[in-house]
Amino acid sequence: MAPISVLARQYATKVGPLLEAAGVTWALITGATPAAERADAVERIGAGEVSVVFGTTAVLSDDVAFRDLSLVVVDEQHRFGTSQRAGLRAKGRSSDLLTMTATPIPRTLALSVYGDIACSRITQRPVAGAGVTTTTLTSETLNVGWTAIQEAMAAGHQAYVICPLVDDKDTGDDMTDDAVDADPESKRVRASAQTTAQKVARIFPEATIDILTGRLSAADKDRVMEGFSSGATNILVSTTVVEVGVDVPNATVMVVLDADSFGLATLHQLRGRVGRGEYAGNVYLVSPAKRGTPARDRLGALERTSDGYELANLDLRLRHEGELLGYRQHGGASLKVVDLSSDGALVDAAWADARAIVADDPELTDPAHVMLAHEVRERFGIYFEEAGRS
Repeated sequence: MAPISVLARQYATKVGPLLEAAGVTWALITGATPAAERADAVERIGAGEVSVVFGTTAVLSDDVAFRDLSLVVVDEQHRFGTSQRAGLRAKGRSSDLLTMTATPIPRTLALSVYGDIACSRITQRPVAGAGVTTTTLTSETLNVGWTAIQEAMAAGHQAYVICPLVDDKDTGDDMTDDAVDADPESKRVRASAQTTAQKVARIFPEATIDILTGRLSAADKDRVMEGFSSGATNILVSTTVVEVGVDVPNATVMVVLDADSFGLATLHQLRGRVGRGEYAGNVYLVSPAKRGTPARDRLGALERTSDGYELANLDLRLRHEGELLGYRQHGGASLKVVDLSSDGALVDAAWADARAIVADDPELTDPAHVMLAHEVRERFGIYFEEAGRS
């Protein structure tokens, strides 16, 4: 399961031929799948005639039933809600679950430390790429970013311009939920894709420019991305919809306007859109944040490192773990005594104790564990009940 149709189709295009060569059947289901094609795929999936399904949240629909779902792979898992991930897994009797992300969000990091899931790190890229340089700019130095775009186009390359809003009437609903410094009372006007595209067209009158936002239809998104992927579009002005699933090695420059509107995870994902091939990438984070402020410190961290795990640890310190048992994925710490961003050793010890207790007394009937069982039911019983129903 992928968060957007572009990425799901990319999987099908790249992995599908390998599966076919091995005699493995597959299907693709997204919101843009034609009705007749979808109906045929759903029928074949239910009959067990399809072994691998690539899809978006469209596979969560009630009509998509698997005969024997044994493995669930969720890519860019931070883009999905807890209930969505659980919902797909519930379509199988006892499905194994693999979730993937380039930057673990605090909830994932907390759960992996807490012991609910096993965490593995892939520290090397499958394809090295030429690398990315990240630089923070202010509105006064923004011309550095525009000049980089001009030089990139002169060399035959392409560029992204990222905005936090879709249009000037937008209230910010299209923004990622991991921005930690956005002030709802602020009078500051943040950049919108619609207005920025007009500005960019004036700055680069010779360029071909297109707009991509989450409000476009699936067909229009596909059209815009096809134009950019083919090289017909020089500059793509977009919201964070390009955060995942966009693989255009010829794109070498990204300018992120109002970068402090986004959290570390999103910014790290965004900059992964450039420098993917043999050409080095340059990312410019534009923000009015003053030196020494939390927002500027976050941007500085992105300048210093491209290590997603290090950034995730910083993100955890900034946003805490959210609810360990529940659905809120960010916010204040939910534990009274332990701080998961600094008490790793204590969490490890507690995890080992819990494993030992469950191994020796899984029903918690031993007199020494009766009160523990009571507390677990009183505090967290509702979550276990919901998990059972799902």
